[in-house]
Parts: sequence; C-alpha cells; structure tokens
Amino acid sequence: MQKKPRTLVLFSGGLDSQIAVRLLQNAGCEVTALNFTSPFFSATKAEAAVKQLGIEIIVKDISEIHFKLLRDPPHGFGKNMNPCIDCHGLMFRLAGELAKKKKFQIVASGEVLGQRPFSQNKQALQVVEKIAGVEILRPLSAKLLPETSYEKDGLINRKQLLDYGSKSRKPQIALAAEFGLKDYPAPAGGCILTEPGYARRLREFLERDPDATPEDVRLIRIGRFSPIGKRSFAMIGRGEVENVQLETLESLKIYLIKMQDFVGPTALVRIKKPDDFENIFPELAQKIRNYGRDSKKHAGKIAFKIWGRENLEFKT
Repeated sequence: MQKKPRTLVLFSGGLDSQIAVRLLQNAGCEVTALNFTSPFFSATKAEAAVKQLGIEIIVKDISEIHFKLLRDPPHGFGKNMNPCIDCHGLMFRLAGELAKKKKFQIVASGEVLGQRPFSQNKQALQVVEKIAGVEILRPLSAKLLPETSYEKDGLINRKQLLDYGSKSRKPQIALAAEFGLKDYPAPAGGCILTEPGYARRLREFLERDPDATPEDVRLIRIGRFSPIGKRSFAMIGRGEVENVQLETLESLKIYLIKMQDFVGPTALVRIKKPDDFENIFPELAQKIRNYGRDSKKHAGKIAFKIWGRENLEFKT
C-alpha cells in the first residue's frame, strides 16, 4: 500500500486554508499545518481551526526576523505597512527548510490566484517562490497555474485540485458547506499591518525610535497612541476593556498611570530612559486628565497612581 505523501500547509486558519487542507486530505495526503507568529499576527485562529480539521499544527515565532524585514522590504509594502510579498517569501523559505528537515514531500498553501491584487497575482506568486526557493502547491488555484513537480511525480492528482481565480468567496463558502466546515473567520485578514490606523501608528513609532524591538511594538496595539516628548509615547485606554488590557502589559521600559480620585483612562507610557519620566509626566498627566470623567473641570490638584513609583501629584 502506497504511503500518503506528507504535506506541510502554510495555515492561517481562514476559510481558504481550511479548504486547502480538506482538498489535500481528499487527494490522499497526510496534512500538517504550519503557522507563524509575530507581534502583527497570531496563531489563535489557526489553533482553533485545526481542531475541526483533525490535524496537527506546528507554530513558529518569527518576531525577530520578520521585524528586520519590516524595516526595509525589498519588494515594498502593500496598501499600508504590509510587506506581503517578502513576508510570504520568508514564510515559505522557512516552510521549505522545515519540510526538508522533517521529510515533508509537499509544501502547500491556501492562496487563491487574484484574490489579493498585490500579493496573489501570477507575477507575485512567482516572485514568492523565487524568494523562498521552494515549490508551492496551491490546491485552490492549481489548474490555473503551471503544473508542479508534486503533480508530475504522482504525489497528488491534478484532477482533484481546483481552478478558483477571483475575489469572490462564494465558491469557497459553498465548498465549505460540502466539506462540513462551519467554523471559519470572516475574510478580514489576520495581519494588523494591513489596518490603516495601526500602520500610521507604527510608522510614527518607528520614526521616533529607530532602535525599537518586536517587544516594543506589541505595546502599541491597545488604546489611543499619543506621542510624548521627543522619543516617548503613551497608549491611553479608550474604555474599561482597554484599561484592563493595558494593565496586563509588562516591560522594563513602561509605566502604568491612572488618576486616583476620578474615573478615567489607564495610560501606558513607554520611555527610552528612566530619567526622562519626570520631564514628560506633566504633558502626559494633562492628556489623561482631558480624557477623564469630570477631572478636566476640577481646578485643584489631581493625584495619579503610578505603578512602580511613588504617587505623584500634578497641579492643573
């Protein structure tokens, strides 16, 4: 009996990647999912999706190498700060290395030709393979693309693959129902770098701090981004949920601040040097006060609780 070809699928947990897994399974492949994480995308959706597919998942943190790529991507950015072509090339290069090490015979993905104009046109797919140095099977669009060696060598039958090539998700939704796939996320994309607001925030942050690290940029995902002084910034909560989220973050470079006697936001301030705190505090305290309930109407002193330091007072 012929063994099932071991197949490694770059897996986001979205509808397309779930269908790709089902297609490969139906074509006789033994499928393992591979997901990459960084400050800009997580494995949450992927780890949930593999449960209904009944497959194993490998999760790799690529924060450091991805962050370096973000500084100057050779093929530029998409609409915002998403270096999709170089990011995909990086992921598939790492997938190819893992496949070689773990003896996977096929490397695949759920990409659909034409679905994303910047990163999923024919030229972009070819560029990604060239960057990655590995052949990629895209089962949802395989019949619209050149035949892969996986098909030529009989590892998988081309007749069992598809010819999807548009932005419409109707064929995938219909096929998901046929496959019994009911739990899949909306087509919003899992990378926060594609979001205009976050992209503007990140761009300004990197301009203010060229030495930023992946750990630093994790701090700017929650709340209202507010530059303070020359090189510092604060994240100010926009409600109770964000206040709680900010209070769970930890770093040697941050302080958490809130007013003691008024209802208002929690603020996370990230500074380059501890000595800078005294200089930027008045500006930050004024911003917190302005967002507080009734505090901006108060004419007297306002006391602030500052985690890790003495309580300070700011005179309005």
